[in-house]
Amino acid sequence: MLRSLFDTQLRLNARPDTPGDRVEHTGTVVRHLGSWNAVLWSQLSEDEADAEIAAQIAYFGEREFEWKLYDRDQPADLPERLRAAGFTAGEPETLMVADTARLACDATPPDGITLREVRDEADVDLMVEVGARAFGSTPTAQRERLLAELGSGVMVLAMAGTEPVCAARLSLHPGTDFAGLWGGGTVPGWRGRGLYRTLVAHRARIAAARGYRYVHVEALPTSAPILARLGFRALATTIPFTHAAT
Repeated sequence: MLRSLFDTQLRLNARPDTPGDRVEHTGTVVRHLGSWNAVLWSQLSEDEADAEIAAQIAYFGEREFEWKLYDRDQPADLPERLRAAGFTAGEPETLMVADTARLACDATPPDGITLREVRDEADVDLMVEVGARAFGSTPTAQRERLLAELGSGVMVLAMAGTEPVCAARLSLHPGTDFAGLWGGGTVPGWRGRGLYRTLVAHRARIAAARGYRYVHVEALPTSAPILARLGFRALATTIPFTHAAT
């Protein structure tokens, strides 16, 4: 039931991430355009899958885009079809969901750390700095997306004095039961001190206060055990398939 609710609210009936984005429904796919480009949902038959994949490649043209593949998406051999069409598979992630009323949200910042919400471009630059150090993110592309999302959700920095050492985002989906947790990157030298757990708990408290029943995460293997201990449970496996800009 929870998996069906997630698919219906956040994939089939997806809404734009920011005011400048748009979502398009074609009948067989739902795609997101703007701050990021992606196919969010698809339900294809074996006979139509290859033609629909080609149609999406033609539609996005020179723009890079992602095909968000979840297990149970049809046809069963969709991953092989995407690879054959020129997509590159990213690392599998686990879709994990927790009820905010039951989540362990008592984590507090370690000594010497303060949390602050991102309010302006200077704070966004600190977020970009953390992303580059923690994940090797491309600064220009990340900055553009974060600026587009500024004010649409909640971004949080963990600061050790004037040094940003961890950063994370909370995406809000008005009219749904879900809020999304993204990022949570910690710079080398500050890992293993509970910062990731602290920012998960902090954002979950915000989501609960704003009336969201669930929080969801697309977790890498490094963070999935931490989330499970906090009360998250696995719903699905998702793989990002990327078609490079041409």
